[in-house]
Amino acid sequence: MASSRPIGAITRGTTNPNRLRRVDRWLTGTQAPRLRSAEAPIVVDLGFGASPITALELHDRLRAVRADVRVVGLEIDPARVAAARPLTRDGLDFAVGGFEVPLPGGARATVVRAFNVLRQYDEEEVADAWATMRGRLAPQGLLIEGTCDEVGRLGSWVALDVDGPLTLTCAWRLRGLERPSVVAERLPKALIHRNVEGERVHRFLRELDGAWERSAGLAGYGVRQRFLATAEAMAAAGWPIVGGRSRWRLGELTVAWDAVRPS
Repeated sequence: MASSRPIGAITRGTTNPNRLRRVDRWLTGTQAPRLRSAEAPIVVDLGFGASPITALELHDRLRAVRADVRVVGLEIDPARVAAARPLTRDGLDFAVGGFEVPLPGGARATVVRAFNVLRQYDEEEVADAWATMRGRLAPQGLLIEGTCDEVGRLGSWVALDVDGPLTLTCAWRLRGLERPSVVAERLPKALIHRNVEGERVHRFLRELDGAWERSAGLAGYGVRQRFLATAEAMAAAGWPIVGGRSRWRLGELTVAWDAVRPS
């Protein structure tokens, strides 16, 4: 679906190698069945920035799951696209585009990854951007929208299907972690201003810190054991945690969206 003008605004474009490794690891792990079952999977790196490194890395990582995957890096800035195009290779293309996710022949995306894009927008713009991108998904497609720090040690993302948000995933570099609520500074735009009393995400982070503190006695066995106990405590307390120990060991925790959505 071609668009005469890309939808969105040019972002700062800051990126670094391996910045998106945590969300890519989640994608290639938890979403491998989605990629394998797609007839001709197309994965979009929306807003790849001033450097195409995240699209290159995404293509490399996804090929381990599905060798014939096609990755399309989209950017609103034509100069960024022109600079990236010499790196085009089999299964990896670059094009001008925004939230309208233009793909040749009206093709729809299996996955759209939009990272560190909406962070630079107003909160009121999020719903429309989500709806526009979701409208370009294949029937079983997934939108991953989130934020991470500059070196990829801390981040979070919302997973959405064609009907709306499904989950929130938070990811930490466990070594040196002081408290899980540090992820508040890297919440997606839909939630970053909601970490205040009375909001669900605030309660989630507060209780996560409490479970972390109560698990302090396990620190002597390593930070991973402490985090595993923290995640188990959250699940036992009734939080709708998605996934289990194999993801928790990586420093990930996923919760159903309804448990943290804005009030």
